[in-house]
Amino acid sequence: MPNSAVFVPHFHWDREWYEPFQVFRHRLVTALDTVLETLEANPDFRFTVDGQMAAVEDYLEMRPENRERVVALVREGRLAIGPWLILLDEFLCSGETIVRNLQMGWAAAERLGRAMPIGYLPDMFGHVAQMPQILARAGIEHAALWRGVPGSVEGHAFRWRAPDGSEVRTEFLFDGYDNGLDVLLVPDQIGRALSEYAEMTAERWGGDPVLAMAGTDHNAPDPQLAAWLRKASGAERPISVATLDEYIREHVRDEVTATVTGELRSHVRGNILPGVLSVRLGLKQRMAIAERTVDHAERVNALWSGRDDSAFLALAWHKIIESTAHDSVVGSGTDETCDQVAARLAEAAQTARAVRDAALAEPAARVPSDAYLVANPLPSARAALVEVDVVAPPEGTALVATAADGSTHPVQLISEDPTVLSDELMDASQLERVLRRIHRRELFGLLIDHYELTPGLLVFHLAEVPAGGPFDLLILRRDVAAAACAHPGEWRVRTLAEARATALVPVRVPASGLTSVRVSAGDEAAVPTPRLAPATATVMPSADALSNGLVEVVVADDGTLVVTGADGTVLSGVGRLVDGGDRGDSYNYAPPARDVLVSESTQVTVELVENGPLRSRLRVIRVYEWPAALAADRDLRGGTTVPTPVEMLVELRSGEPFVRISTAFLNRSADHRLRFHVPLPRPVTTSASAGQFAVTERGLTAEGGWGEHPIPTFPASTFVSAGPATVLLDHSSEYELVDGGSALAVTLLRAIGSISVNIHPLRDEPAASEIPAPGAQDLGMRIENRLAVLPSAAGWQAADAVAFAEEFRNDVLVTRGTAPAAAALPPDESGVRVDSKDVFVSSIRRVPADADGDGVEVRLAAMNDTGSTARLTGAFTEAITVDLLGRPLSTTPAEGGLALALAPWEIRTVVLRQRPTNRP
Repeated sequence: MPNSAVFVPHFHWDREWYEPFQVFRHRLVTALDTVLETLEANPDFRFTVDGQMAAVEDYLEMRPENRERVVALVREGRLAIGPWLILLDEFLCSGETIVRNLQMGWAAAERLGRAMPIGYLPDMFGHVAQMPQILARAGIEHAALWRGVPGSVEGHAFRWRAPDGSEVRTEFLFDGYDNGLDVLLVPDQIGRALSEYAEMTAERWGGDPVLAMAGTDHNAPDPQLAAWLRKASGAERPISVATLDEYIREHVRDEVTATVTGELRSHVRGNILPGVLSVRLGLKQRMAIAERTVDHAERVNALWSGRDDSAFLALAWHKIIESTAHDSVVGSGTDETCDQVAARLAEAAQTARAVRDAALAEPAARVPSDAYLVANPLPSARAALVEVDVVAPPEGTALVATAADGSTHPVQLISEDPTVLSDELMDASQLERVLRRIHRRELFGLLIDHYELTPGLLVFHLAEVPAGGPFDLLILRRDVAAAACAHPGEWRVRTLAEARATALVPVRVPASGLTSVRVSAGDEAAVPTPRLAPATATVMPSADALSNGLVEVVVADDGTLVVTGADGTVLSGVGRLVDGGDRGDSYNYAPPARDVLVSESTQVTVELVENGPLRSRLRVIRVYEWPAALAADRDLRGGTTVPTPVEMLVELRSGEPFVRISTAFLNRSADHRLRFHVPLPRPVTTSASAGQFAVTERGLTAEGGWGEHPIPTFPASTFVSAGPATVLLDHSSEYELVDGGSALAVTLLRAIGSISVNIHPLRDEPAASEIPAPGAQDLGMRIENRLAVLPSAAGWQAADAVAFAEEFRNDVLVTRGTAPAAAALPPDESGVRVDSKDVFVSSIRRVPADADGDGVEVRLAAMNDTGSTARLTGAFTEAITVDLLGRPLSTTPAEGGLALALAPWEIRTVVLRQRPTNRP
């Protein structure tokens, strides 16, 4: 039995949860005021802020006068802060967001004196496989956590190993981050209670002292804690007070023998609350949009802009990272809390969009205004389809697209806009009011090309790019006033837009590069085959089927899809929808005891909505009778049903070996879960999902043993694969292998009405108070999901799922040129190019390399268990390998490019830069 104990005073601070952020911050300021006073009054006292700098930043924003007090205590080692900016949910954000979280948290802590070099992760709902590598590549050797540790760990520490082999020693908080509180319940009995706890847990500690985490949620320790512990300390069981860092580095001695590899998602020693993966769908989608937008903004700003917008990008990242908190993006807060999270994510995306658009405006200034600039955010050349607004061709004339090299390509016309925008009759005395609509030359969002003024008739001709001469509003006002006086009575005023259309244009864009395209009327017979690669895939649609030579889709009688891949793989029943009741809460799904599953529709209609060689679409509408809600007895679905049409848009594009699928419906039902099924040709026992720099394999079950039923629902970020079916994802999603591994089910909606429920059939203890959350029902909301199905008998790796997932999630960027019309198109330009299979590039951004100038930082990860060689080419002559905190490790000459040999699942970060000409 251990003969000593170390108490670590701390708190765990949920930045927002059952109260919104500002309410919790008011409590935070009071709590940290108490902490500072206690530390200054007791020189032997220590305090550990719970790993996140957001709490310190939020405090100092309200108490800026206390900054130097904080700095002094941090430098003395008595106040431990960092290393994270926020305590995040690791599965509901990208791996890049995790890295930025650590970078921003570490930098903020260093500015106040010192970052705690412990990967403290006390309350996350499980942990991603690559976290040990992320910590190790930031120079952090230790972690401390609670949830998700498997039953194989018997001691209070283990070696946690990432897929690449990186390891961190990990302190296992097996009784939670508040295990010391029970010992402190009766201050006069601390010694007795501590002895009983030490005896009860002796097998965990070996020869190391008991770690007593003395703190809980949203409360500072009692100011008398140090005095209580001094009184209870004795020769038989000495008690000391330390930070978490001091305990790990100065008090533990036993050699750690247990090793755990990969993600931590076991239920055996604590709840991991897997239902947070699927509740409040909108937050997951907003997170994906914000991450994608800031990533694109960084890439185009680094490569194509002379403007340093790092302050705006840092703001966007900060708001994203704040929103990743384990009670924020998970959706387990009140409605007002979740509304704030959604607004914060929207603001992050808006900030990033401004940077992105400003960066693209610079090369767009070299593109004529009757053409479009197309930018590729991915570091590999790609073929893509872009929708652009063009002048409608005369009847009987085809549109063609012309690239900068003079090659021409067929264009698919997909819609035409109305040309009559207004047709009004009015008295001559009212004509002056019409002119108030004009702002310099703009009218109804377009520009006045010219106008006709004849007795009783005023006609405006509008265009996006005027072809006429100068327009003078003052002359127009004078002429209209004179005409109204000369011809009183009724006038007709017409506003006509130039005939416009929306065209689908094939383009090929260089790696991280730019191209431009002009669409105009041409001779269809003279248009050669497009230079898309592959160029063999012309979409051939029919009333209920699509084919592009790589994949074929047929709509079955029940509205599901039969998808056939290029290798002959057939997936039948794709898109089967299964709706069931949910009597759970925001943390855990729970089916009613007498559930009713609805999987058959009452009506199916199929419509060919787009018919072209580049892209074709079918719309399948299925009507379902879903129960409106649970019955008064929540173990039963109610008898009242509501007819719900579900629209499924099925799309094939030229050259793509997967089928794009979008679903949409107006949700009129409460307390239910809807899942999209992909039946498999034969049962499987494993699945694999991609996210956070890894592809993680999982089985049909999850490890249980605590107070939570281990439902085998799992997270996926970019794709999930089972047998011959790979599903590409637009946002972080929940999936499960169902029916004994016979089908892959992806959750489209989980609608519930309470943060937590006191009595949960699949969880012993409440996860929070039973607080209503009606917004989590998503009633009256249009629920939209976007995914793609990639069939391949050889599995995800042979199907190149890593690359296709990136293309699916990252559209090319399109903006109109602003140079004078009809000028020559500028030549294509290429940025950083990465050539390799199964290498994921998570970031390309501008960074200050050193005093000689800026560089472009590229972060890559090998997404396989064999390793990869990535070749980087671009406008650089040397490469600086840096750690995940940006600290230089080595410099390599890179004339003509750089070859990086990546170990299996390795994350590597390099800064590329031009060698200064005055340097040897």
